[in-house]
Amino acid sequence: MIGSNTGLNIEYTARWTNITPKIRKLAETELGRIDQMVGGAVSAHVILTEDKYRQIAEVTLKTAMETLVAECEGTDMLTVLHDALKKIEQQVIRRKERKMTVERHAKPASSEPLIEVLSPPAAAS
Repeated sequence: MIGSNTGLNIEYTARWTNITPKIRKLAETELGRIDQMVGGAVSAHVILTEDKYRQIAEVTLKTAMETLVAECEGTDMLTVLHDALKKIEQQVIRRKERKMTVERHAKPASSEPLIEVLSPPAAAS
């Protein structure tokens, strides 16, 4: 299914559980915020699984450059989904900080050329 509130394509998969409107709203609002932080993510896939007393949420966010994945497990589906989305958000923040550090601390351009160019010998007349 596709999220209606964001420009982001959100696909939902439910294994042995139902996706309630409350869960869908939480996923769409949080992924919308993360989409703005990333600056245009391509797609997201939310997988919700219920296994006896365990609730598992896995969120995959695909951007132009990389794929971010987070998985959480607990007893309440809303809490588990919120935790997985927080993990994705922390990954996005870490990636942005790493990129800014690389840009700020780039190696200085050397004034000396790497290869010395020799002029051709003068022809004798």
